Formats: sequence, structure tokens, C-alpha cells
Amino acid sequence: MERLGFVGLPNAGKSSLFNALGGQALAAAYPFATVDPNVGIVAVPDDRLDRLAELTNSAKIVHAVAEFVDIAGLVAGAHQGEGLGNRFLAHIREVDGIAFVLRAFRDDDVMGPNDPLEHLATVETELALADLQSVEGKVERQRKAMKLDKSPALALEVDALDAALAALSEGTPIYRSTISAEHRAALKPWFLLTNKPVLVVLNIGEDQLADVDEVAAPVRAAFGGAGASAEVLPMCVQLEAEAAQLAPDERQELLDAYDLGEGAVTRLVQSAYRILGRRTFFTTGPDESRAWTFRAGAKAPECAGVIHTDFQRGFIKAECIHWDELLDLGSWSKARDAGKLRIEGKDYEVVDGDVLEFRFNV
Repeated sequence: MERLGFVGLPNAGKSSLFNALGGQALAAAYPFATVDPNVGIVAVPDDRLDRLAELTNSAKIVHAVAEFVDIAGLVAGAHQGEGLGNRFLAHIREVDGIAFVLRAFRDDDVMGPNDPLEHLATVETELALADLQSVEGKVERQRKAMKLDKSPALALEVDALDAALAALSEGTPIYRSTISAEHRAALKPWFLLTNKPVLVVLNIGEDQLADVDEVAAPVRAAFGGAGASAEVLPMCVQLEAEAAQLAPDERQELLDAYDLGEGAVTRLVQSAYRILGRRTFFTTGPDESRAWTFRAGAKAPECAGVIHTDFQRGFIKAECIHWDELLDLGSWSKARDAGKLRIEGKDYEVVDGDVLEFRFNV
């Protein structure tokens, strides 16, 4: 299961954000309240699944899940071992995507700066410097290897490492650079910190809720350049964490009092799922409606294998309809009678939101 790691300076709100997701991390107003990373698995809210379950009167609903990791706070000099140093960087290396938690809230009782751009600059600098150290050693070894191995794959890898070295030497993280998608893919085996998908959680205070766009504008502008696209999610983490401790009705009442709708946590979970390249297909019936997670771009047999390896091994075909079309028609049998169920074979690339039934023989 792919994991998204919360990364930021001490007291940025990472542990409180983890708590808002339902975890039990220690949140305190001093550095390193979290030393070992906390890991939490969270259901991915999906109204499509709920509506399908209602359509088929499902006895059980099973949501897709996303995994989050609360990583200890970073400090300047981490790439040289300051703070938790290499231990911190190793934890980031192990996750598949990064959520930068940047502090914008003001609180004199909490140590540290409240300028989110200062937070961003420190974090990005440390990650880029750590990657630069890694790439400098790797590119020389691979250049030497090319004397014995003339394969196109190794040549592409060296080209990618050279491109990464050029960007990182200028202090530019790979996800901000103009490095091609092909080169970024070639860099994946090296587990570089800045070659991961990124989203940004901007932690604001209650007194900033009325000015969200104004507070978020500089951070969104910072990610507005070429190669730097990242979703910025402003949220009052403390308020969301408090709401998470309440019963559902009381939670919604609190969120409504601040005109927050369903709350930012739902959007965070859905965004994390999306940037990690995860997509969803559904199965639905009286016994169960379930959201199944698949890799974006996967073909029908691979998706069948998500349910059971026998389904993939003996794959024959898939009956398929998009979720909203099924809702409009009213039932699987009505969709069949109307000729709306598509028969898809081994080359079909499953689309997010497909409802599938697989036929197989083993």
C-alpha cells in the first residue's frame, strides 16, 4: 500500500493533522514530540460508493483506504545530521508521496516561525541537499558502469542522473524542475526525496478562516512555476483535530458553525489517494459494495487480480459500466437489458469509477 508522509518543521502541526485523521500521535508545543513515525490507515470517503450501496441495498460497505505517516520534525542542517538527521530522511525515503505541512497560524505559546514560505524554503532546501549528496555519488558510479554496459536503459539512467544533478546543484527539488517524465521515471529506483509526488497542507488558525485565499495566495504562487504544480489545501488543523474527537453529528455541527462543510480532512484523504496514482473501481450487490484500489493505467486483468489472483490468472472478460450511468439506469439487470453493459477484454484500461463484474476460468 502506498503511503503519504507528513513532512515539516517542528510544531507545524503534523501530529495534530495525524490526530485529525483518527490517529493517536502525541501533539506538543515543543520539537520532536514524534520521534518514531506514527502510521495510520484511513478510509477514503467516496460518495459514489455510498450511492451504489444504496442502489443495490448492500448489507456491507467497504471503502478504499489510504496510509499516512507522521514523520518527526525537520530542522535546518538535517542533511548533515542535525536534529534527527539521517533517521528523519530515511523515514521520508520510505514513503511514496509527501504532504508538506506548513505553519501559517499565529500562537506565541508555540515555538517556531509562522511564515509558511519560510517553512517551505527550509524543508525544500534540506531535501534537495540530501538528494544532491546522493546523486553526486551515484552518477559517477553509473558513468563508470557505462564503460562495460552500453545498454539504452543505463544510458537513460545516466542522462536522468545528470539532469537531476543539474537541478539539485541549483537548489531546485526534482518535483519543481523541468526534468522530463521519462527521466523522473528512470530516477525512481534511487528513491530520491524530491522525486515524489507532493501536496501542501497550509495550517491556518481559526482567526484566518475568513481570509483563507489571501493567506494561501503566496504559497500557491510559490508552486505556480514550470514543473512545480502542487495542490495547496488550507485547513485549520487544530479545529479539524478537535472535530475528529466528536460523535458524527456533533462533528458536523462544529464544522457547520465555521462554514467548513464536510471539513478539509476529507479533501486531504482524497487528494492523497489521487496524487499517489491510486484510482477506484467498484463492485456492488446486495451482500456488499466495495471500492477497490488500482494503479492508474492498469488493464482489466490486473484489476481483476486486485480482487483475487485467480481472477487475473483465468481472466476471460469484464462486464463494465460507469457508476453514474448505472445509477441512472437503476440496476445491473436494467443496464443489461438496455444494452449498456460493455464487454471488455484483456486490453481494456480501467477507468476511475467503473463498476465491474469479472468472468474467469481456472
